[in-house]
Amino acid sequence: VQLQASGGGLVQAGGSLRLACAASGRTLSSIVMGWFRQAPGKEREFVAAVNWSAGSTYYADSVKGRFTISGDNAKDTVYLQINSVKPEDTAVYYCAARRRRALASAVWEYDYWGQGTQVTVSS
Repeated sequence: VQLQASGGGLVQAGGSLRLACAASGRTLSSIVMGWFRQAPGKEREFVAAVNWSAGSTYYADSVKGRFTISGDNAKDTVYLQINSVKPEDTAVYYCAARRRRALASAVWEYDYWGQGTQVTVSS
């Protein structure tokens, strides 16, 4: 599975943006997709995950209500909508995929990773 993340950039606090992750090699319905982020000097942390076949999603407590994971099966693309962005959302955002169909939040549980896209929030 190859993953290509895009959509990052500079955004003002309170604004919105949508990240995209295009997957190739496997269809979304056969894998679990997740988003992680890594701020400077910090460990990579879980943001959200989705299992299309089960119709289930999973969010980190810190982003519930502001982040939404969704996707387009026809395009094999997963999106992360970020609303009401905060300076603490500044990070490199990575999409990831795992072969097992159970939702997961640990970095080690994901088998494939995209290259990351930078999100910078100005106050």
